Amino acid sequence: MEFIDSHLMSVPLVALNVTVRNKLGLYLNPKNTVASDWAAVAEAVGYSYLEIKNFERSKSPTKTVLDDWQARSTDATVGKLLSILTEKERKDIVEDLRPLIDEDVRKYFESLKKKAEPPVQVHEVDSCLPRPAPERIGITLEDDPEGAPELFDAFICYCQSDFDFVHEMIQQLEQTDHKLKLCVFDRDVLPGSCVWTITSELIEKRCKRMVVVISDEYLDSDACDFQTKFALSLCPGARNKRLIPVVYKPMKKPFPSILRFLTVCDYTRPCTQTWFWKRLAKALALP
Repeated sequence: MEFIDSHLMSVPLVALNVTVRNKLGLYLNPKNTVASDWAAVAEAVGYSYLEIKNFERSKSPTKTVLDDWQARSTDATVGKLLSILTEKERKDIVEDLRPLIDEDVRKYFESLKKKAEPPVQVHEVDSCLPRPAPERIGITLEDDPEGAPELFDAFICYCQSDFDFVHEMIQQLEQTDHKLKLCVFDRDVLPGSCVWTITSELIEKRCKRMVVVISDEYLDSDACDFQTKFALSLCPGARNKRLIPVVYKPMKKPFPSILRFLTVCDYTRPCTQTWFWKRLAKALALP
């Protein structure tokens, strides 16, 4: 068995960029009667038979498994993935992709280091000098800094305590025939940049709509408050149906007044649960 560096066990899966993930898909997506495929990896991670059957609907089951695992578990690390591939006798993948993976890990630690460094103090700024256009940097997992930015059907505004429902939303809207593309901050956004700058760009330029998961905890979240007010500022009066509030559990606190004029998707009413996901999916699929 190939030795897996212990430090890789602490490197989150988010460190692997789109190139490595796509190459993993080339190896693992095809059904193989001889070698282990993506389903064997999913099983090793702890997914159930029904969850694995759901992943089969995805264009790239490998990518879906990695994204979902990364979003739901702190155990999702580069070292753990390499360990599973080795255990499943896919040393060919580990050997072929190890140089690319090591490079991604190096860049990941570099980005963390830059984030920790204090800003450079500039003594003088001459406004007369022409400034070059800033380089576009990737802010999401599938972003290609040299190509078009990654786009989404909806930005999901939520607080951490509501993530189980967000995970169900991912399963119902992305991993079914709806095939929508959601922007889930903890899953899709690369670390290292200013949270407020990133969310502003995602909401304004990258996502057609925003789903707001309303709960008592949401009302206490500064991040959710910023995201909601920023999105509302882009569409006063909600003329283009940009915001879609969702209530999935009973609330003790009053519903937020700034969203009172919007039609709510209510998951708490048994009579509407039957068509809840279909209704939400149709709203998000509108042009």
